[in-house]
Amino acid sequence: MSNASLPGGRWKLGDSTVTRFGYGAMQLAGPWVMGPPADHAGAVAVLREVVELGITHIDTSGAYGPRVTNELIREALQPYPEGLFIATKVGAVRDTQGGWPVARRPEDLRKQVHEDLEVLGVETLDLVNMRMGNAEGPQPGSLAEAFGTLVELQQEGLIRHLGISNVTAEQVAEAQAIAPIVGVQNMYNLTHRYDDKLIDRLAAENIAYVPFFPLGGFSPLQSEALSAVAARLQSTPMSVALAWLLQRSPNILLIAGTSKVAHLRDNVAGAGLSLSAEDLAELDRISR
Repeated sequence: MSNASLPGGRWKLGDSTVTRFGYGAMQLAGPWVMGPPADHAGAVAVLREVVELGITHIDTSGAYGPRVTNELIREALQPYPEGLFIATKVGAVRDTQGGWPVARRPEDLRKQVHEDLEVLGVETLDLVNMRMGNAEGPQPGSLAEAFGTLVELQQEGLIRHLGISNVTAEQVAEAQAIAPIVGVQNMYNLTHRYDDKLIDRLAAENIAYVPFFPLGGFSPLQSEALSAVAARLQSTPMSVALAWLLQRSPNILLIAGTSKVAHLRDNVAGAGLSLSAEDLAELDRISR
């Protein structure tokens, strides 16, 4: 499959053009995103299928595993095909209990960036997202010191593009006052729509918005409403949720993750679902 036939088309991310349908590598690690996958060969096969399908945007982090997903990406895909864009994320590490302790001091961030370079086997990282907040979501406060460290690393030639993750609208504005960003990565889906205004503002500025947890945070009642729409369309709730995101705004880039080749293909096919005005109106009621 060429990327011309992927749902959603393409988006200009900095100086690169990527498929709006991307791939999130988090699920390739073991349980709770710790340790190696149960099926190593299967994980490698998924990554190779990503490229085979024409997907050019892969999202990862050195904290996944830790290091596991980056090691798999290098094993499966190096030498990297022309046009492949790998985004990574810094600002948190892992502890032995599987927690995600914050690590945003300048020396922490430099170490994480250099580890990503080494493990992925590249001289420059395509995109590094500065992760703020915590596991509960964005938290108020300045990101100037942490983001400024990434700007320094960009000026040193180790990072091509900068993004921010798990942030408030105020932190987005603060980052933009320091240096250009190409994307914002926050939790957003049919039921979790706090960033509606931010998405529209970023779209007007040609900045990507990358939602994570496309099916996270649904109540049973909301899931029932989503399932009803899916049943009417003879599709699945996940397919409807992914298709809705692609139709919500042209700057939304999907990074749906899976550890199975068949599920990856289903996600691609499902995201190409065409939702009518009636479907969209019914789905909009879920968030109210």
